[in-house]
Amino acid sequence: MSEILVVDDEPGIRDVLQQILEDEGYDVRLAENGAQARVALLERTPDLVLLDIWMPDLDGLSLLKEWVAQGPLKMPVIMMSGHGTIKNAMEATRLGANDFLEKPISFKPLLEAIGRAMAVGAPPAALPERPAGLGSGEVITGLAQRLRQASPEAPLFLAAELGAGSEACARFLHVEGTPWYAPTDLQALSESPIDWLQAAKGGLLFLAEIGNLTPMQQKGLQLILARRGEFGVRLVCASRENLATKEGYSRDIYHALTQSALRVPPLRDHREDIPELAQAALEAALLRHGLEAKRFSEDALKVLAGQNWPGNLDELARFVDELATATAAPTLEQSEVEAHLGITPVAPAGNAAPEVDKLLALPLKEARNAFERLYLEALLKRCKGSVSRAAEESGIERTHLYRVLRKLGVRAGAEET
Repeated sequence: MSEILVVDDEPGIRDVLQQILEDEGYDVRLAENGAQARVALLERTPDLVLLDIWMPDLDGLSLLKEWVAQGPLKMPVIMMSGHGTIKNAMEATRLGANDFLEKPISFKPLLEAIGRAMAVGAPPAALPERPAGLGSGEVITGLAQRLRQASPEAPLFLAAELGAGSEACARFLHVEGTPWYAPTDLQALSESPIDWLQAAKGGLLFLAEIGNLTPMQQKGLQLILARRGEFGVRLVCASRENLATKEGYSRDIYHALTQSALRVPPLRDHREDIPELAQAALEAALLRHGLEAKRFSEDALKVLAGQNWPGNLDELARFVDELATATAAPTLEQSEVEAHLGITPVAPAGNAAPEVDKLLALPLKEARNAFERLYLEALLKRCKGSVSRAAEESGIERTHLYRVLRKLGVRAGAEET
């Protein structure tokens, strides 16, 4: 049973708080002034302290400063005052108080503040072995280790391609029982950033893509960076953009965020996890659509593992969802996966000899051009006409690939400019 120490010079308030808290299942000790509070802490450390600011012998702020001077606070502290001011509240939170309540204290806000402070002040819950939904291979195990090492006091920046799993990393760091807030529309960042800190108070605030913030939104993020400590908020931000070279991006924000930064590996960097992730995505799709059990064949999983998946986990999940609803067979074979990927089956080796003989009969330059043309036509077909994806799979820089295609007279499909 958790114990709360109530420090207040007014007997009526002590009695009311004791009755409320004991009815809620807490053990309660009482102190009527700063001197008694000192003695109570020497006897044993409570799980939480409710500390009045205005007391005749020693005010609560001075007592809090005294405790902080002795080392890190061993318990959460909630300040109380009947003459509350913003200045007092800010000073209390600066010193390390978890919250500030104005008298007369209402029942619901009191219990909510205690719940938040208890969650923050309790020993951190053990993190899971690795982020959910990213895989279990060596690369993701290493990522989990680096996430554990990140200081909860500093903002964390995740450099991540779209769909690579930045939210899974943030959820890995979220302490169960504390608030989780991840706004999907960043417009309010320029209007009411403090509301976001209030929503995430004592928990984690995750901003999924901060690479394209307007100047006003950047000001909102600067305010969050400056005041997150007052609200006990852990801040995790992610972006696919290179903030170091992003034109118009605040250098102050960049330096504040990248003091602690990690790269979330794209799916092509941990292909060993693709079979496991594909099968999990298939099971989720079948459940979502109310379909009977299916599985991938080993050869089908090898084909999936051989793809680059520029859209990462999101693209893999979408592909598997489409495949699950398009195929009735209980086993999804290699041929079906290749057909949906647009891969043309490779002809048996014996049938390739005539083509090789034709190339060998040509001068070297013509043979090389003929081979490159065949290769690029097949690659673009597999990539459904996407030059970006073809460039990524071939390892050729996109602008250079365009030049090669024009030189060889290979037509690319309509795609982004």
